[in-house]
Amino acid sequence: MALDATRTINGTYGEVWCEGVWLTNVKQAEAVAEIDKEEIPRSGTRWKGHKSMGLTGTGNITGYKITSEFIRRIGSIANDRSKPFVTELIYKLNDPESFGAERIRLKGVQFDRIPLSSFEVNTIVEEELPFTFSGYDLLDEIKSSTNWDNFNRNAQ
Repeated sequence: MALDATRTINGTYGEVWCEGVWLTNVKQAEAVAEIDKEEIPRSGTRWKGHKSMGLTGTGNITGYKITSEFIRRIGSIANDRSKPFVTELIYKLNDPESFGAERIRLKGVQFDRIPLSSFEVNTIVEEELPFTFSGYDLLDEIKSSTNWDNFNRNAQ
């Protein structure tokens, strides 16, 4: 079956939401759950097996500097009497030509650094916000009209 190029996802329709607020200044976002594995040597073969041991969630948001909101929120950790800023993020892809929308909730988001200041003369100021997270939920998924069984059969 040939790829319908109109169904490929355009990143222009990506959104990041934090506590019910659409972060319209975001120009790039990524979230990845790495699978931590232990190598298992095996007798009688040069091939090593692997045992899944855990997950590590990391991500990054890059966007235009608009306000000092993230300095204030993430910076709460600098106050010895305040708790660190822990939140949830919702990543959304909703290209109108795709097979639907995808929404992923990232849980237990903790940012890795406080974006105090960075600029370059004659350049739009951007912020980079790397973070870790401790879980996710796939709220909405994009599904094609083709099921995987047919896809796998046709690929062979």
